[in-house]
Amino acid sequence: MRIVHAADLHLDSPLRGLPPYEGAPISAVREATRRACENLVAFCIESEAALLLIAGDLYDGDWRDFSTGLFFTKQMSRLREAGVRVVVVRGNHDAASQITRSLRPIENVEELSWKKPETVVFDDLGVAVHGRSFAERAVTEDLSRDYPRPLDGALNIGLLHTCADGRPGHEPYAPCSVAALASRGYDYWALGHVHQREVLSREPWIVFPGNLQGRHVREAGAKGATAIDVAGGVIESVEHVALDVVRWAECAVDVEASARVPDVLDAARAAMAAEIERADGRVLAARVVVRGPGAAIARVAAARESVTNELRAIANDLRDVYFEKLRLATTFVESAAGGEWVDTLATLDAATDAELLAMAEGALADLRAKLPSEITTGEGALALDDPSQLRALLREAQQAIMAKARAASEEG
Repeated sequence: MRIVHAADLHLDSPLRGLPPYEGAPISAVREATRRACENLVAFCIESEAALLLIAGDLYDGDWRDFSTGLFFTKQMSRLREAGVRVVVVRGNHDAASQITRSLRPIENVEELSWKKPETVVFDDLGVAVHGRSFAERAVTEDLSRDYPRPLDGALNIGLLHTCADGRPGHEPYAPCSVAALASRGYDYWALGHVHQREVLSREPWIVFPGNLQGRHVREAGAKGATAIDVAGGVIESVEHVALDVVRWAECAVDVEASARVPDVLDAARAAMAAEIERADGRVLAARVVVRGPGAAIARVAAARESVTNELRAIANDLRDVYFEKLRLATTFVESAAGGEWVDTLATLDAATDAELLAMAEGALADLRAKLPSEITTGEGALALDDPSQLRALLREAQQAIMAKARAASEEG
């Protein structure tokens, strides 16, 4: 018997950071979340899955119109005709308070209550699914604490939308500990909310499948669902299945001090071509990150607009590549060019993650208060508590300061 575990479909959520330009594969990107959902349904049917579990954030907030709900209904009808049953819990984006529109219930889809934990038993499958939906967007209590005891003689699955013990860039909703989940006595915990695939435990299985379709460059790599194979009431295998239609990737280009712009473009073409191979026929959404000594980076920065257009042309020539943006990062700091500001940034960048967060906490307090909420909250937001994002900002600041210092010295 096969069970499929998916989460965070975010139907009709736009893919971010992809400005339109002539020749870009815009149509493929526009409907990426729907096509990924179709892939999920097709996989369930073709692999003869008995059950599909969706661990929250099926939608991305209230529908702009009924077409979002109608699309989901059509996909569930395909599963009904194939004999696949579905169990869903709502997450923070599709909580009862967030979705004001509705359609008639679908007979093969069980949506678990938001009022209290609920259990659905499939006697013919020998499976019991326990779960609870979000009533409100911001659920701060541990929902798993009140989940029922496992049923004897059944494969027990917990369906839960949660941040677990916390993940950078994700709201701390329905927090819980891995130890507490493991002690519940279930055979498998089907989690949602965190967009990176992660196996938190194997005894029992506690799994984030990641989101079904990456929506920006911080959601790079293969996206999809988890296939669970069961025999004799025991889980035999748990495997990730890629179902995305647009694959995000950072194409790294490392250049030498002597590198000229044509060298950078040639290297970027090679990097994008390599990522196309890894995307296995999917549309590639590519960010090009050029790293190198300050002199080489300065040459690229001086011609940034023309380099960007050249990279778009390369993407068009390679086909099925959507060029997202160009990012420049120096591999060492030229103190003479940037003065004490560059030295300060270098000190921060050399700090450990804990030291960096401690030093940045006070400095960023005012900035956090001034930034619009859409920048600092929600999925894909700027996470000022994420060391990797802080380091990326530091390197961009270094490059900007050095470029201005050079320009000033040349004018002088």
